[in-house]
Amino acid sequence: MGALGRTVVARNRHARIIGLGDRRGPSAYTPCLVRIEGDPPLDELLAPFSFTRDGSKSPAILSLHSLIPEMDVSSTSLMSWDASEGQHLPPTLSDADSGELGGDSSLMIVSWQTLNHDPRLMDTELAPDVVVLVDAPQLVSSGELFVQALITIRERFPAALVWTPGIAGPDNVALLSWFGVDLFDCARSRTAAVNGQRLTMHGPRPLENGEDANDWIRDWQDSLHFVRSSIRTGNLRELVESQAINSPRSVEHLRRHDSLLKSRNAPLARHVPETRRFQFNSSSSRQDPLVYDWKHRVSNDYTPPKHCSSVLLLLPCSERKPYRQSQSHRRFSRHIPFTCVDEVMVTSPLGLVPRSLEDLWPAAHYDIPVTGDWDADEISMIHEMLHDLVSRVGYKIVINHSGIELLEISDDVEIIDTRNGLRAGSEDALNCLESTITESVKKLGLKGPKGHRHRLEMYRSTSRFLYGSDYWLNDVRIEGRPPRWRIEKEGVQIAQWHPKSGRFAFSKACLSILDDGNVLPRIHLKSEVNWKGDVFVSILESYPDGIREGDDLLVMQDNILIGSARAVAPFWEWQGSPGRVARSHHRIG
Repeated sequence: MGALGRTVVARNRHARIIGLGDRRGPSAYTPCLVRIEGDPPLDELLAPFSFTRDGSKSPAILSLHSLIPEMDVSSTSLMSWDASEGQHLPPTLSDADSGELGGDSSLMIVSWQTLNHDPRLMDTELAPDVVVLVDAPQLVSSGELFVQALITIRERFPAALVWTPGIAGPDNVALLSWFGVDLFDCARSRTAAVNGQRLTMHGPRPLENGEDANDWIRDWQDSLHFVRSSIRTGNLRELVESQAINSPRSVEHLRRHDSLLKSRNAPLARHVPETRRFQFNSSSSRQDPLVYDWKHRVSNDYTPPKHCSSVLLLLPCSERKPYRQSQSHRRFSRHIPFTCVDEVMVTSPLGLVPRSLEDLWPAAHYDIPVTGDWDADEISMIHEMLHDLVSRVGYKIVINHSGIELLEISDDVEIIDTRNGLRAGSEDALNCLESTITESVKKLGLKGPKGHRHRLEMYRSTSRFLYGSDYWLNDVRIEGRPPRWRIEKEGVQIAQWHPKSGRFAFSKACLSILDDGNVLPRIHLKSEVNWKGDVFVSILESYPDGIREGDDLLVMQDNILIGSARAVAPFWEWQGSPGRVARSHHRIG
């Protein structure tokens, strides 16, 4: 049968572009089409696979063929997969363990029933080339079962190409790619054409007079190009939201998918390129697990600099990110005479963004339409986050310069409004802000460090949020010039802060400190491996759950620290990703 070459070229959560064939020069890419019987001629780069079903036998035999010889990395022959379709009960009868299982170890035929009863799925050595969700047309009407099945398949078989026959079209290919589907077919487009309709990226429309019924092929070409481009830039979510609103069912599936990922470890990134933007242009954006994760972590994990735990200062956000670079926040800073207040920005959809976290993803990378108006859901979210944060940290005074009317938090917390209906940047409001801060600091007898001492405490707060520890910052000094401050210990640079990427860049000298303090996750390589390149699944002995894209990792071998690496794939891919899962960074020895 040969060996199907697969390499992850780009990823955006569960969505991926996979190069097929030689990883140095792939012959085709996913997402792509599978040519089925009755399709018009399709370009092989658009549809590099063909599918046939032999119904003369019972159960039917399903055959998948490659159309490009270069996909087989072991020869130049075309590849072929044959498997029994099996006999599957409807999703409503999933409790019944009957029927006949289909597929084999290379071409897996699964259904909701087999996901519940097939013992083969528990085999950790199982690594199919292609997984076909054969009852996808029935599952799409069930909502939650459909997205549950896709998440399970996608994360259980990281290296496999996933196909959901009969349900895709240019109108939902972005959504299905977001769910982790790699292969699609034109069945819906052909059915629509027969009925005088054309499926486009923006939903169905009637065929115009003189329009070729096969023009829908161009819609598929455009849709797949848009999806691939959006995966590369990290903006697939925005494309998904814009397409989903054309179909109530698509909106339902997106909402259910978001809800399911909130209750589990979503495949989120820790750090992204400085050019990455997240456009919060619709109410659907608020349901993104990325937003939920930020709100949850700020409410439960954020701890302010130790000298800023008594006075909380709420400031409005700004269009420019990070906020401190905006004109409004530069004006605010001139009227904040002490460092012993915890500056926190009030914004939608993230809720609260502490000053020490403003360079992090997604706080430094989001855009949202600004009207100055707050709806009831936004206000409720901010009140909830604020209550959790104040109760946990123990602030004594909350100075509110955000413009949002706050509810009483507790009898022990004083809330002072410095706006009183005025613009945040007006002279009267700024004078009131300055005098209120001064009076609050004197009232509580607070003192705040300045210069590098204050900056170090800010870095400690950032480190606790990112890694759960600031151990590695003990007995260090801040040196250098803004914006990339150096962190030195005993005269040796151990790290540097990179504000544009929102991360600490650790030097080789810091690795032993990070190891001693158990600051970073550890991955373990097999004993017999001579580690020379990047990190691949094949050389791994073990790794922790919850790895996020962009995470710094300590590389261990035989329980000895041998270097560091930076994750390029989320945790679910580490079970069997076709390609590297981390880039090597430092090597010791």
